[in-house]
Amino acid sequence: MLKLDRAGQFKFSPLQSEFARANLDPVDIKDLKSVVVLINGQSYRKAEGVFKALAMLGGIWKGTTLLNLLPAKFVNFAYDLVAENRYRLFGKRETCRLPTPAERERFIL
Repeated sequence: MLKLDRAGQFKFSPLQSEFARANLDPVDIKDLKSVVVLINGQSYRKAEGVFKALAMLGGIWKGTTLLNLLPAKFVNFAYDLVAENRYRLFGKRETCRLPTPAERERFIL
């Protein structure tokens, strides 16, 4: 998302951060393997969060809103499947990429 969000509209925060504890419901921060997207005080988890975030990017990504028409159990099953196999699907690097100074400003701890 950091690469896709060229307009810089998103901020990022670990689910274990002070920001998350202060702004998210405890159920949102229970599953550290998930993504939570906070939009205007409303939180969206897993696939729904990803779809909402991608739609906010606009352009071709706006079409992902159609995926919200699929049953939540199905898309969250697919989300969990990809999450569990992400290294096999996308590879794993020896080191994490460090954010640039401009990117660092978009992280809330």
